[in-house]
Amino acid sequence: MNIQLLINQIEEEFEEVMPGTIKPETSFREMDGWSSMHALILIALIDNEYDILLTGAELKNAQTVQDLYTIIQSK
Repeated sequence: MNIQLLINQIEEEFEEVMPGTIKPETSFREMDGWSSMHALILIALIDNEYDILLTGAELKNAQTVQDLYTIIQSK
């Protein structure tokens, strides 16, 4: 797995996001239309694709896509 794969998956899940606009340093909470529903979608995406349960605390502490990738890599 690499970070670009994660970015592509996030862009596919969030219809409001134009492909190619997310970068590792992107703050996912500042993406257009971000809501608590998107947080749940993100948790489900990581669970389904990587078999990793991202906790609410981990998501709360993550600020960027790079942070999410680092959490995935550490598990």
